Amino acid sequence: IKSIRCNTLRVDCNYLEERMKNKGFVMEKISWLNHGYKLLKAPLKPSLGSTMEYLLGFYRIQGLASMVPAYVLNPNESDIVLDMAAAPGGKTTQLSQLMNNKGLIVAVEKRRDRVKSLISNINRLGAENVLIVRTDVRNLVKMKTRFSKILLDAPCSGEGLIQKDPVRKFKTKVDDLKEFALLQLGLINTAYDLLGEKGRLVYSTCSVAPEEDELIVNFAVDQLGLKVVKITNFPASNGYIEYGNVKFNESLKHCLRFFPHIHGTEGFFVCLLEKE
Repeated sequence: IKSIRCNTLRVDCNYLEERMKNKGFVMEKISWLNHGYKLLKAPLKPSLGSTMEYLLGFYRIQGLASMVPAYVLNPNESDIVLDMAAAPGGKTTQLSQLMNNKGLIVAVEKRRDRVKSLISNINRLGAENVLIVRTDVRNLVKMKTRFSKILLDAPCSGEGLIQKDPVRKFKTKVDDLKEFALLQLGLINTAYDLLGEKGRLVYSTCSVAPEEDELIVNFAVDQLGLKVVKITNFPASNGYIEYGNVKFNESLKHCLRFFPHIHGTEGFFVCLLEKE
């Protein structure tokens, strides 16, 4: 299902609805997402990514479940937020929107080729409280700065997107999962180091593999001492507390799982953690 996020930094959502309707786009507001709309009908032309409204930054084409992490992190206007793997900027710009362009977002991206899309989206969507840092996020630990809120939308196998990209069904091997899991463990470890006292961390992936989801959060709870915070108000399944012969910490049931065949979204995992 195609979906968009109305960008209130640029436009009033009712006005956007009206303009899109006049162009032949039939949209339905998502009751559990403040700025989310799913597309019920679209004209042959223009495409969703080539309308004047798109170019003006009135909306971003974004999966419904991928809008959830920013709402769960719930940043306020005085927060210093870290986005640990920021490109292409969908969630970075959504955080800006929720913060009304106030406070500060440090958006880290390691790869030079991905920084381009990050800058492009930040400019198009009018996010003005973002500082882009091109570095390995581990380098930030040496600095004294600690963050009140961190978003770790971790690089993953992307197997939650098989519906959109069927090739992924055959592309990911067991060794790939192991590689991603090691990367994710390293990143959540770094997130812990960068989180201030009572700080909150959202860990999310567009994967439904427990190896990339519950396994990583379980490490954060059992080894790092982070606490899972219950998330409400989203129509999602519970996180797993066991998988095969492996048992996870009971609190992981408070994580969220989205499935295409149940929730009509992309496959996605979201968990909220707090440093005590």
